[in-house]
Amino acid sequence: MEAVFGDNSCIDSWMQLVREVSRSFPGLETEESLDEHKQTVLKFMSKKQALCVRNKETVVGVLLFSHSKNMICCLAVDPEYRKQGLASILLRKALDELDRSKEITVSTFRENDDKGIAPRALYKKFGFQEGEMTEEFGYPNQVFVLYP
Repeated sequence: MEAVFGDNSCIDSWMQLVREVSRSFPGLETEESLDEHKQTVLKFMSKKQALCVRNKETVVGVLLFSHSKNMICCLAVDPEYRKQGLASILLRKALDELDRSKEITVSTFRENDDKGIAPRALYKKFGFQEGEMTEEFGYPNQVFVLYP
């Protein structure tokens, strides 16, 4: 499987995955927030800043990144496809798209949060280092930084 740029043709499958994993992502608890997220995804798609991995027509992994902020914004993999390297495939492709001569950041779960075990290990594997503590959508997070 490979990471490709997502487009409008895959938005329904993309959002189906987002709905499935939404309990793990603060800020996606309501229908309104999911609708707002869909609009955000469509904007990222139009800027070629949305990556996905598909199994046939089904989106099984997603990643949003920002050129202007040089950051990874969102990464999720279908629970049935985890531990198969899809997150690494997505992250590698995103890092190829971002400016490696500058810091690249991502906000993820804090160390003692069970939801953070896999993402923190992934980012550390790629050389990200723990940065400042932060809060997003009222949830405690930590910024990770990949230095140039």
